[in-house]
Parts: sequence; structure tokens; C-alpha cells
Amino acid sequence: MPEVSIKEHTFWELEVCNACRYCEGYCAVFPALERRRRFSPADVVYLANLCHDCRACFYACMYAPPHEFGVNIPKALAEVREQTYAQYALPRVVSDLARRNAWLLVIATIVSLALFGLVAVLSPTGIFATHTGPGAFYAVIPYLVMLLPALLVSLYAIWVMLAGAFGFARDIGGQHLVAASWRQILAAAGEALGLRYLRGGTGGGCYYPSERTSNSRLLFHMLVFYGFLSAFAATIVAGVMQDIMDILPPYPLLSAPVVLGSLGGVGIIVGATGMLVLKWRSDRAPADGRSLNLDWLFLLSLDVVALTGMLLLALRETPAMGVLLVVHLATVLALYVSAPYGKFAHFLYRYAALVQNQMEAAAPARQSH
Repeated sequence: MPEVSIKEHTFWELEVCNACRYCEGYCAVFPALERRRRFSPADVVYLANLCHDCRACFYACMYAPPHEFGVNIPKALAEVREQTYAQYALPRVVSDLARRNAWLLVIATIVSLALFGLVAVLSPTGIFATHTGPGAFYAVIPYLVMLLPALLVSLYAIWVMLAGAFGFARDIGGQHLVAASWRQILAAAGEALGLRYLRGGTGGGCYYPSERTSNSRLLFHMLVFYGFLSAFAATIVAGVMQDIMDILPPYPLLSAPVVLGSLGGVGIIVGATGMLVLKWRSDRAPADGRSLNLDWLFLLSLDVVALTGMLLLALRETPAMGVLLVVHLATVLALYVSAPYGKFAHFLYRYAALVQNQMEAAAPARQSH
């Protein structure tokens, strides 16, 4: 497996938790702990990505700071989780981009703005002209200029994330992960889609943003997740309408692409903004600074993409359409460029960890060391 820098203190903290078992039943991590007598680096990486940062263990632990033992499982696992994105990113020569995700996002945004802005300014009608009717967007930026960069970047991002996820799955599960049954795969999918482990061990929600339980993080996370899926579905439907049915955008307000895109955009804006507020108010003691910065960057970029998309919808028949189209396309492309090297990729690693957890629960003796 890739060299993930795991502090010796992390192993010690896990050993303390495994001996204590005070938090048994809080989440998936502690049953997984109990299946192990000792821990390898692959085990720690697996447990880190199985953790959903509900923080129940931090506030319940008698050995957490300010105790002299200083056991801080959420922070320790968050550090490992953040390194996962860098260590499993492919190709290896660019894996360091994960550690410079902010610069990557900024540079990609500037380059994309320059590309689309230049095309729009050089268009026959100019960037500030008012365009209406079928094909209005393509009067500012031609279809192929929109399609080709987005297609190439999307294929690259999907390849990097899938290659990293398969490598991660191989390392945490060995040869056994390929033997996962459809029942286990679907059960893990149900846990992921239902955000089961963001509900907290007591059923009252996560201990987030403070030591009192709350379902606010669960709600905002669902809005972001399902908002993104809705926006993605809108893109697919729009592609079918344009390339198969020969109906050019922009589409009517009550058409499927606009309705799905609007629901997705509003969901992302409310969810991402809500999560940003929660992070601003959250207790920093169980948090890892680098992971927190990645979260901020990811949520802000999602917010910008959704806001520019909604503004483009509202002002698409005004002279502002050209500028908004350039900004929206640039922010979307930059998000795709940075996706494999930041928080966007976490859902693949977490899903692989959930599948592994399902397999271990079915045959715990297999994973005992």
C-alpha cells in the first residue's frame, strides 16, 4: 500500500479504545476495532475512512483531552483520512496535488476563466449581447468548446478516483474484497445513501457542531449529496434532449432539466452553506486542521458552482448571461479538475470501507489478527 504517515500515537490510541470498549455501539468503527487484536497501517487507513466523524467517542471518552492520555480518535483518524486522498491519487507523479488542493482549484479556475472568457469575447456577437431562443448559450460559447474540455476532464477525474478507490479497496481488504456478495454491496450502498453513520450512536444525531447531539449535519449533508445527484441527473436529461431529441437549450422553466437542476442547485446552496456555518461554529478540539481546510474549500467551491448556475438561470435572457455563463463553466471545470485530489473523492473510499465492514461483520474471524 502507499506510504501513509501514521503516528505511533494513533496506534496507541486505538489500542486504548480497543481495551476500553466504552463506546461500543456508537458507530461502525468500534465493532471493527473489536475484530482486531492489533493494528496494521492498512487497518488504520480502513478505520479512518469508515469513521464518519460523528465525534460521539470524543465526548464520551474518559481519556480524551484534557486527560493526560489525550485520546482523540476523531482527530487522529481525520489526519489519516486526509492523507488517503493524496496517497491513493493517480498518477503518483501528481499525487502531491492533494496537498496543494487550494492552489490547484485557484489555478484551474483562472485558466478556465481565461479560456472561456477569450472565446466569449471573440464571439461574433460579443460577451454582453442578449441572446434568447434555442442555442442561445452557443452563440456565446460554441458547443464543442463547452463539451470537449468538460468531457476530457471528467473522464480523467473518474479514472483517477476509481483507480485510487480500487487500490484502496485492495489494500484494506486483500484478496477477500473481490468476494463481496451482492447483498453486502447493496447493504453498504444503503448505508451510504441513507447516511446511516451520520445519525450518531444514540440515534439523536451527531455530536456536531458541539457536544450536544443534533441532526443538522445529517440534514445539510443530505441536501448537498442529493442536490448534486439531482444536478447530475439534469445534465444527463439535457444531454439526451439535445443530442438525441435535437432540442437545444435553454429549456423552459418547467422542463425536466431546469426542474432537476433548480432542485439540485437550491439543495447544494442550502446544504453547503449550512455545513459551512456548522463548521464555523464547531468545536475545534476533535478536528484536524488540514482536513477542516479541505472541507471549507470543497463546500465553498460547491456553493460557487451552484450560485452561478442559479444566477445564470435567472438572468439567461439579459446581457449578463454571457459573463455568468463564462464564470459558471469555469467554476464547474475547476471543480472537476480538483475533484480527484480533494474532499470530493471521499465518498468512494468511504463506500469501499463500508463494503469491507459488511464483509467483516459477516465473517469477523477472517479479519482477526
